Amino acid sequence: MKVGFLHSLIRKDEKFLIDEFNKHKEVELIMIDDRDLTFNLGRDHFGFDVVIERSINHSRALHSINLYENNGVKCVNSSKVATICGDKLLTSAALAKNKVPQPEVRIAFTEESAIKAIEEMGYPVVLKPAVGSWGRLLAKINDRDAAEALLEHKAVLGSYHHSIFYIQKYVEKNGRDIRSFVVGNRCIAAIYRESPHWITNTARGGKAVNCPVTDEINEISVRAANAVGGGVVAIDLFETNQGLMVNEVNYTMEFKNSVHTTGVDIPKLIVDYVLKVANGES
Repeated sequence: MKVGFLHSLIRKDEKFLIDEFNKHKEVELIMIDDRDLTFNLGRDHFGFDVVIERSINHSRALHSINLYENNGVKCVNSSKVATICGDKLLTSAALAKNKVPQPEVRIAFTEESAIKAIEEMGYPVVLKPAVGSWGRLLAKINDRDAAEALLEHKAVLGSYHHSIFYIQKYVEKNGRDIRSFVVGNRCIAAIYRESPHWITNTARGGKAVNCPVTDEINEISVRAANAVGGGVVAIDLFETNQGLMVNEVNYTMEFKNSVHTTGVDIPKLIVDYVLKVANGES
C-alpha cells in the first residue's frame, strides 16, 4: 500500500505519525514536501492509495489535495473538509445548517455594516480573520472606540481575507475551553486548555489538562465533525450556561501536547483510520 504524506515542516506531530506508519510493514510511506511539490495538470499519475495531509500552509494543502482527488486519490482530510474548516465563515455556516450550537456570529463586508452588527450584538465581541489559525489576529472589542479603530486598520491595511468581517459574540471562558479530537465517528479524547488570557490556544501558552469525554462532548464533537464533512478533526468547545458550543473546527489538527495528557494513542488511531480509508472501509 502506498501512502503519500503531504507535509511542510516535520514537527513532533508528524514524527508521531511517521513512526506509527512505519510499524505497518505493508505500508510504503512516501514523503511529499509541499515546498518542492509541482503538478503537471492532466498528465499526473500518482499511484497513491491514500494521501494524508499535514501541511501547515492552508492554500498549499487545499489545492494539493484537490488536485490529488481530481486524479482519483483518496485524501485525509478531503478537500471538502479543508475548504470548510479553512474558512471560519464556511465553518459557522455549516454548523448553523446542521443546527450545531455555536456562539452568535455575524458577517459584514463594510466598516459601517460591521459597526452596526457589533452594536446590535452588544459588547464585547471577538473579531477574527476568516482564514487563520493558532489564535493569531484575534481581537476582543470592548467598546465603540476600539471597534472603529480596529475596523479602520483592517480595512486600510488588511488583505482580501480581512475585508470580510467575521464577528463572534464573546464568551466568558473562566480560564479554559475544551479541545476534542474526532476520528471517524468517535470523539477519541479531549483536553482542557487553561490560561489566564482570554485566548487559550496551546500555541499561545495555554496549558493542556485531561478532559474526560462525556456523552455531551462526544455528541456535539461528532455532530460538528459531520457538519464539515467528517474525517480527522479537532473541535474547540466553549462551556456555557446553555451547554457546550462549538467555537471552531480544525482540519490539520495538532495533538502532540495531548497524547501524554490524555493517555490516548492519538497517532495510532489516526493512522488506523487513514488505512481504513485507503482500503475503502471508511
